[in-house]
Amino acid sequence: MATFLLEIGTEELPATFVSEAIQQWQELIPTTLTEAYLTNDAVKVYGTPRRLAVVIEGLALKQPDREEEIKGPPAKAAFKDGKPTKAAEGFAKKQGVELKDLEIRPTEKGDFVFVNKKIQGKQTTEILSELIPEWIDKLEGKRFMRWADGDIKFPRPIRWLVALLDDEILPINLENGSEKITSDRLSYGHRVLHPQLIEISQAKDYVEELRKAYIEVDDRQRKNQIEQQIQAAAKKVNGKAEIPAELLAEVTNLVELPTAVVGKFDEEFLILPAEVTKTVMVKHQRYFPVLKSTKSSQSETDLLPYFITISNGDPEKSEIIATGNERVIKARLADGQFFYKADLAKPLENYLPELEAVTFQAKLGSMGEKVKRIVNIAKLIAEQLEVSKEESKNIERAALLCKADLVTQMVYEFPELQGVMGEKYARAGGETEAVATAIFEHYLPRGAGDILPETISGQIVSLADKLDTLVSIFGLGMLPKGSGDPFALRRAANAVVNITWSANLPLNLHQLLEQTAANFIKIYSEANSELLAQLYDFFLQRIRTILQEEKNIDYDLVNAVLGDNDSEYQERGLKDLLDVRNRAVFLQNIRQNGMLEKIYETVNRSTRLAAQGELDKIQLAPVEVVDSKLFKSESELAFYDALVELVPQTEISQKTRNYQQLVDALAKIAPTVSNFFDGPESVLVMDPDPKIKQNRLNLLGILRNNARVLADFGEIVKS
Repeated sequence: MATFLLEIGTEELPATFVSEAIQQWQELIPTTLTEAYLTNDAVKVYGTPRRLAVVIEGLALKQPDREEEIKGPPAKAAFKDGKPTKAAEGFAKKQGVELKDLEIRPTEKGDFVFVNKKIQGKQTTEILSELIPEWIDKLEGKRFMRWADGDIKFPRPIRWLVALLDDEILPINLENGSEKITSDRLSYGHRVLHPQLIEISQAKDYVEELRKAYIEVDDRQRKNQIEQQIQAAAKKVNGKAEIPAELLAEVTNLVELPTAVVGKFDEEFLILPAEVTKTVMVKHQRYFPVLKSTKSSQSETDLLPYFITISNGDPEKSEIIATGNERVIKARLADGQFFYKADLAKPLENYLPELEAVTFQAKLGSMGEKVKRIVNIAKLIAEQLEVSKEESKNIERAALLCKADLVTQMVYEFPELQGVMGEKYARAGGETEAVATAIFEHYLPRGAGDILPETISGQIVSLADKLDTLVSIFGLGMLPKGSGDPFALRRAANAVVNITWSANLPLNLHQLLEQTAANFIKIYSEANSELLAQLYDFFLQRIRTILQEEKNIDYDLVNAVLGDNDSEYQERGLKDLLDVRNRAVFLQNIRQNGMLEKIYETVNRSTRLAAQGELDKIQLAPVEVVDSKLFKSESELAFYDALVELVPQTEISQKTRNYQQLVDALAKIAPTVSNFFDGPESVLVMDPDPKIKQNRLNLLGILRNNARVLADFGEIVKS
């Protein structure tokens, strides 16, 4: 067993690529070693801004010898009249065996020629020489580049290679045009603290050798060090650090030896909204904000006039580093202060005319036109949900002002603050709290896992904004294709469903889409002719996905509540999103508690047979469609009587959405239905007499229709 080291030395890599490359190698390298029959004890992948490395411990020095069964041509092609043909000779030659070693064996597709081939294991050095270029070449990421006059592509130029098997150099050559990079045992330490070459004598000593040269190659160790240093630095100024996960991940791969440095800014900048200051720090400067340990009042800012940056330089120069960063943040915050004061000089409403100069989409006109559509859609939703007059007033006002901050100086400079600044400026301009909050909330959710709007005004304006985008972009025929979704339409549709479910809004999405699409077509005469059908289908796809992936509902139960090409069920689902969710969750629960199994057999069997009849799927009562005079068995009469008793229970469940009552009633009728099928007085449903046959199919159809109030049992798969 040996230890192998590969290090690829580069110019400074993008932080995102370092983390992506580590993950990719953690999957790729063990897989390729297994495929090459090379056993090992551990594969450890490391990365810094200047290097990617892998240390493989307990690596076998040679592949094991092995036997491999290889399938050849069909026997009838390999042998004719008992003699080998050219096909057999060619197969034997290719595999390096004698004709006598060929065997004929039966398979599902007939007799074929096989050979058991003994393969002698290769030396590990030979295999690694083949695998290493593959490991480098298969790394993926954004913005790969070529350098010099070669064809190798990588995020940054490769400058050195270290390849050691224990203490021996494994010769590897990367040819990049006229440039040739040859492996050695020489690496580089920290640019500032140890700029000279370092010699790695043993592969197993790699991590410690680099630590001596002021490099921490283990990204997990760097991350822990950064977190500990940040919190310790914050305590020194009587605060606590805010450590956004994304920023921590980025900074971890921007440094090779982290040093937390505390900087200070003027307290006058604390009058800025905390979101502005944090945006400058986190998004633009990669600083960690420092917060007060406690706040004495709700109105008091939680920020302290400090920030923490992670330096990759000399720790002894921390004061100089802090001073330089302080100059930068002062300039940025001064800009923010100027924008803030200038924006507050006029009320938010006065910015509305400027939205006419901001393009939403070339064919859809300005952002001002979009706002008008949002206002109209918000009114439709408010009317449908029957909100109060006061709420309607707030909703209309919030819809009117929701995009106004896009033309403020602050949002122009910091686009990520859209909505945030709208809320601040609305409140400062005397708008109601409901309006101000809704302006911020209408952008929610901003991505997967984000919070949802909590106020009714915010929920309705958010729905209106997203529905306008969906209807408008679909109206132009610009549907998402594959992974391409430039207008984030899937996210918008998901948000519509999740907001509706989270707030338990009794929204008739089917009607709302119909109204919104009709209004769009009035304005844009060249609108997509299949607009409405495509919107319905798109939302049904999103509902399916959310139920399965976010609500963890089994696929067949999702099909059971939405139907498979069942227009009646699909329309029902879009008209009542809450009912779709509740029925799906309920079905999942009764599957888990065993109740579904008690009714499944009889209801599913009835549903499948009823499909051969002519009864519609709406009729619930048996009186009008079943003729008791055609009964030939007591089991038919019992089935009929049980259906008569079932109908009132179904109607109550339908009205109250209490599906447990329906399931209990179906469980009660199950033995009667079972007796109808298989009991001592069972009947043949498909009777030769067409009237009797149809009468019995109608009995089953009535049971199916009552069960359909909950689900299409024909779509449910037996557990």
